[in-house]
Amino acid sequence: MEYIFFGNHSSLPGRLERALNRRVVECPTLTQFCQAMVHVDPVNFCIFLEKDDVREDLETIQKLRKLYSTAYIILFANFLDKEEKIAYIKVGVNCVITESITKEELLRLLAIAEDFLSKKAICDKKDKKPDRLYSFHLPLWKRAFDIAASLGAILCLSPIFAITAIAIELESKGPIVYKSKRVGSSYKIFDFYKFRSMYPDADKRLAEYKTQNQYNAEVERLGPSTSAVLQVPLVNDRSAGSLLYSDNFSTTEHDYLKNKSTERANTFFKMENDPRVTRVGRIIRKYSIDELPQLFNILKGDMSVVGNRPLPIYEAEQLTSDNYIERFMAPSGLTGLWQVEKRGNGGSLSPEERKQLDIKYARTFSFSLDMKIIIRTFTAFIQEENV
Repeated sequence: MEYIFFGNHSSLPGRLERALNRRVVECPTLTQFCQAMVHVDPVNFCIFLEKDDVREDLETIQKLRKLYSTAYIILFANFLDKEEKIAYIKVGVNCVITESITKEELLRLLAIAEDFLSKKAICDKKDKKPDRLYSFHLPLWKRAFDIAASLGAILCLSPIFAITAIAIELESKGPIVYKSKRVGSSYKIFDFYKFRSMYPDADKRLAEYKTQNQYNAEVERLGPSTSAVLQVPLVNDRSAGSLLYSDNFSTTEHDYLKNKSTERANTFFKMENDPRVTRVGRIIRKYSIDELPQLFNILKGDMSVVGNRPLPIYEAEQLTSDNYIERFMAPSGLTGLWQVEKRGNGGSLSPEERKQLDIKYARTFSFSLDMKIIIRTFTAFIQEENV
């Protein structure tokens, strides 16, 4: 693979060359870029693009995509808000990284990029549509089952919907059902529905409970990477940034980015007896009633009854630069393989085990496997633990 750097950064191209031990062609303008392409393999090459003015960047990327549709484009950006990231991806950016990426992470990312380009070239030669390489299409049998099951469940459980809504409203102020952006099959972003089970000010209570995260021990054991070759501060410490929300917690974008190098091995947050959960919330969580609004996600086609859990955007972003990308080549589901594995046994599933079970389901899902998971899910509704 050949590498081109598009931008005006004075030292980054040299640092990339040292990290890759390969020549990186520096092109500050589009004209110079086109001239350099005369000597570059037009099929197997990667463009490192430095973030500058967002509007100008988007125009440049559109031009690059029209001229060189096979390019793998990696954007260097130390900070992007959600709207900017979506805009960059829509015009053709394959991946977004920061200058703090380690040498090992960069090499692993480029290995995936090279594999992607080689498979895409084979696909194009066989006159196949390129989107088949990276898009997942739900089988007809699965969609038919989803519609029948979700519609039937909504009708049968409507009394529970009504009782739960009234109980949530009476206990605390705030929305009864909240929406959060999630990433599903083929990295599709959609609104994810859940009954509210936490107090409205749960995000303000987060700091004092961070040390109770059950997965902290795993992160501390792994420790931060010491092999960074492009290390720079991620964000200005004086700016906390916007809040990021998951199922059961929230954190500032500043804290998330600051600790990103240690969090790559762990994309899950878990705390026993979370005091931010309401009394109604404890009950609906124990019996999984808080998940019922996702039946409407299934009816809309955002999710399936069985599949891999859709992730918050910032968690899904951690799984785009390594071999975990395969978990997104499967349906997003209300329940799934890892939910029924070891459930009730102290919740003893590590983040890595969850990821591997997601990948296993993506490779092997079938009607019979879905039925087995559904049956096991019903037997696992009542849990002794409160997590």
